[in-house]
Amino acid sequence: MRKISLSVIMIALLIVTLFSSSILTGITVPAEAAKFDTGDTAWMIVATALVLIMTPGLGFFYGGMVGKKNVISTMLQSFIAMLIVTILWVVIGFSLSFGTSIGGIIGDPTEFLMFQNVGINTAWGTIPFMLFALFQAKFAIITPALITGAFAERVRFWAYMLFMVLFILFIYAPLCHMTWHSDGYFFKMGVLDFAGGTVVHMSAGWAALAGAIFLGKRKVQKVNPARITYVLLGTALLWFGWFGFNAGSALGSNGLAVQALGTTTVAAAAAGMAWVFMDKILGHKLSAMGACIGTVVGLVAITPAAGFVSIPHAIFIGLFSSIISNFMVSKFPKGKIDDALDVFACHGVGGMVGMLLTGVFASKEINPAVADQGLIFGESTLFINQLTALVIVSVFAFVGSYILFFIVNKITPLRVSEDKEELGLDISQHGEYL
Repeated sequence: MRKISLSVIMIALLIVTLFSSSILTGITVPAEAAKFDTGDTAWMIVATALVLIMTPGLGFFYGGMVGKKNVISTMLQSFIAMLIVTILWVVIGFSLSFGTSIGGIIGDPTEFLMFQNVGINTAWGTIPFMLFALFQAKFAIITPALITGAFAERVRFWAYMLFMVLFILFIYAPLCHMTWHSDGYFFKMGVLDFAGGTVVHMSAGWAALAGAIFLGKRKVQKVNPARITYVLLGTALLWFGWFGFNAGSALGSNGLAVQALGTTTVAAAAAGMAWVFMDKILGHKLSAMGACIGTVVGLVAITPAAGFVSIPHAIFIGLFSSIISNFMVSKFPKGKIDDALDVFACHGVGGMVGMLLTGVFASKEINPAVADQGLIFGESTLFINQLTALVIVSVFAFVGSYILFFIVNKITPLRVSEDKEELGLDISQHGEYL
């Protein structure tokens, strides 16, 4: 039955792609190409590639942390997102996220269906519209991949793929639209999220917590990391790609991109340093894993604030977020909730800390587009808006994701059987092994 269903999907996709230009109407092609800034365009092409490399980087980061018999499956969960979400984004995801607003919640699903009206002759600011759409696709790709760390070593691969599709359509797209579309609910409220603290990290963190609760605990929770060298490599690729993630969100080769590059650099360094110092204070050895996890937490926390805060404030954000996440990891009830790779404590909590501290440190001097400055400048409106968005997103992402896990589990079981978990997902799900 599954093979028949997949065959039907493939045939339908082939037919739609073949005849989409004739089926869809209302397509307009400009008489001449818009004028673009070549420097901005060149930088955004590079930034788009940098963001994409974060997803295989995440695969190495997660893959090195799990047991040896689950490395391939864990890494493939990230890699497959590049395949499925790319097509889903082109077919309907971009339209749901950036189409004409419907109530400030979601975009018109037909406006950019199959990337119709998304071309190289129309502009988004100073760059081609298609370049903006492809840049945004990379954010959508990495978000469900982030979630996988929470239910590592026990999820059925086909069920995960179905969840990923539903998550993009019903969780990611509405949050993206509300936050980054000019008519979106959060955007009009004045909420600031420079590069994805709400859209990417908080949504992934809360979905991860929902998944860990829904799937239950692994038979063996404490495993030796398979390849700590993979974790180091993954961290390096994530940090490298994050410059595209944050500096690219300036959407141009300009001073704001440089500011985001600077804040990203120092926040990551400060957080990595704080994590290993905290470990030492708590009596642990200075570990490669700790340095890597702390660095990623800093990258997460600075993401919503990258283009709004100063360098000293970015250092504070990195230090503070690392201390909070380190505390959360140590106090998280692992015996009751098996968030295998601490996705909620790192990405969820890191994203929330970053969102709130954006409301503390955002400055008009750094970014003149800031309507309301942060608490440190004596203004409270922005902080209240950030807090309000945090609460709404937390409830929406957690409850919505839990419902999606429930629906997927009714369609096809989410969790592997005990014997397949014991055998390992590399063999039981893919017939491959290291």
